[in-house]
Amino acid sequence: MGTGQWSVEHRAPIRSDSLLSEFVPETGCLSIIVLGASGDLAKKKTFPALFHLYRQGFIQSQDVHIFGYARTKISDKDLRDRIRGYLTPCKGFEQTHEEDVTQFLQLIKYVAGAYDTEEGFRLLDKEISEYELSKNSTEGSSRRLFYLALPPSVYPSVCKMIKSYCMNKSDLGGWTRVVVEKPFGKDLASAEELSSQIGELFDEPQIYRIDHYLGKELVQNLMVLRFANRMFLPLWNRDNISNIQIVFREDFGTDGRGGYFDEYGIIRDIIQNHLLQVLCLVAMEKPVSLKPEHVRDEKVKVLQSVLPIEDSEVVLGQYEGYTDDPTVPDKSNTPTFATIVLRIHNERWEGVPFIMKAGKALNSRKAEIRVQFKDVPGDIYKCKKQGRNEFVIRLQPSEAMYMKLTVKEPGLEMKTVQSELDLSYGQRYQKTIIPEAYERLILDTIRGDQQHFVRRDELKAAWEIFTPLLHRIDGGEMKPLPYKRGSRGPEAADKLAEKAGYVQTHGYIWIPPTL
Repeated sequence: MGTGQWSVEHRAPIRSDSLLSEFVPETGCLSIIVLGASGDLAKKKTFPALFHLYRQGFIQSQDVHIFGYARTKISDKDLRDRIRGYLTPCKGFEQTHEEDVTQFLQLIKYVAGAYDTEEGFRLLDKEISEYELSKNSTEGSSRRLFYLALPPSVYPSVCKMIKSYCMNKSDLGGWTRVVVEKPFGKDLASAEELSSQIGELFDEPQIYRIDHYLGKELVQNLMVLRFANRMFLPLWNRDNISNIQIVFREDFGTDGRGGYFDEYGIIRDIIQNHLLQVLCLVAMEKPVSLKPEHVRDEKVKVLQSVLPIEDSEVVLGQYEGYTDDPTVPDKSNTPTFATIVLRIHNERWEGVPFIMKAGKALNSRKAEIRVQFKDVPGDIYKCKKQGRNEFVIRLQPSEAMYMKLTVKEPGLEMKTVQSELDLSYGQRYQKTIIPEAYERLILDTIRGDQQHFVRRDELKAAWEIFTPLLHRIDGGEMKPLPYKRGSRGPEAADKLAEKAGYVQTHGYIWIPPTL
């Protein structure tokens, strides 16, 4: 440059295969170890997900063996009998279900041991190694996946035991990966402590923090909808969108898990993780590619742009009868309902409220994203009172996406009415197997795809948003309002949404189409 001449730097082009790279199958034998194998999560979610992956051919009997590990002293047969009733038929394979179940259960071996002692994990490693030798696997080429279906309090000790006694002995193309379930701490400090303890033992590419909402079909469709359809690109911003609601509603209470729930509450249980992950996908900018780190970088940017939560934009509730549960303290301050307005301080979303709503013992069961657009300027049809355009993504049940539109009512008169453009998955994809979230996420873990898992800095940013509010609730500074079972929740929540800008449509109800 000192000669006054320009120099040209040649940069490598972005490879097209970075956008949609195909999975290349690995060859080393695979051991899947389910820790906490005798617990509810394992038998209701983990083992059924593994069974469906097996039945659909994503894991092969000649390449995989499944080990259950827990403190309970039971036999292989006992564990298999406990699991059997939860293995539901795969769509299209009903006739061979019993045979499929029998073959799958033969892949499962049980090892009993404590979670914090050397003896049990040495025995577990011995069983895994014997299986690997039986498959003539070269030491270091095999794959070991540890699924921690356990309470977070034992993660540090279990991870330490895995690191000390159950790792691949050398690196010849194999790997060891650890899947951990939420909750990842109770606030910023506890989450960071847990992350540090696990991070000292494993590298970030080995750690898979699972949030099953990221495995739901319609959640996985969000990026495709936003970035593969030209029609949404100019609409998806503060110029056109009035507000966005992300809603989780259950029509039952804490039935049977009141003691656990009271320790965490609805914000820690649902909003800080599930709904916030959905918000990231709704609000993020287009990533450079579909590589996991590029996607997760954009999610972190969204979280870091969220403004501190104002107490005036929070409504808490607790359903009447919640404290009747003998495992719940009589004067519990734990919310079973919350509506929280989040605001994102960036060019795309400045001024658009994100209304996060979650509750138990309400009048319906559903999870959905509701994008409400602004009023039409110069309303010549005088149809403003009928309601605004909305794009609704129904996550569960009855997966669907539909656009609420104003159209002319059929007939001789010029009357307008609300209707919809509807894509209901049960009708459109009748012959398609829509996988459960855990199936997809376990398969991603086997394939080494971390796109749908929570990165450490992402987890930290999420807790930074909610920790101050949670500490005020825990300290008794904010009190939940009572609401009746089977209601919409506290009336103040609807008033908060209205104040934030949401306009409710009266007289229109979306009805899922029948087959």
